[in-house]
Amino acid sequence: MVTPTCLPAVLRRCHVCPSGRFRANGKFRVNAHHKLLDAWLLALCAGCGDTVNLTILERAHVRSLHPELLDRLHGNDPSLAAELLQDPAVRRRNRVALDWGGAWRLDTGADRAAGEVREVSVRFAARIPVRPTRLIAEGYGLSRSGVERLVTERKIVSTARLSGRRSSDFTFTLTH
Repeated sequence: MVTPTCLPAVLRRCHVCPSGRFRANGKFRVNAHHKLLDAWLLALCAGCGDTVNLTILERAHVRSLHPELLDRLHGNDPSLAAELLQDPAVRRRNRVALDWGGAWRLDTGADRAAGEVREVSVRFAARIPVRPTRLIAEGYGLSRSGVERLVTERKIVSTARLSGRRSSDFTFTLTH
């Protein structure tokens, strides 16, 4: 199981310093204009600490929003921040990308016996884009080049493509 450990870094150019990374800490700012609401997710620059507002809601009518969403915004819900950062519409609107490096953990099964054929299922708790060869390498204590060698030798076989990045569940067969 691939699970997130923290919020990913937000990749966006800082207008104050040359840094291009921001840390979202799960804090929201909500502003009301009579019956209209604006909401932003706050992110701090990793270089200078300057704040950037990532637009979540813009001039939305109060009655069109679920009360639960408003409560989560006012309560600075970190799980809502994670959900919104993974939303492609929010990322596109704010022209940002995410860097998941160091923000996920791989939980593997306890037994990794050698010399047998194993069918392994990889599940994602969130949409975290990771290279399957990196997951297999980390899960079995191998190097990425060693995993790529096993793939070319057909000792690791999968119906899913193992090159590139994946963020959806897949299975593979390992003959070790």
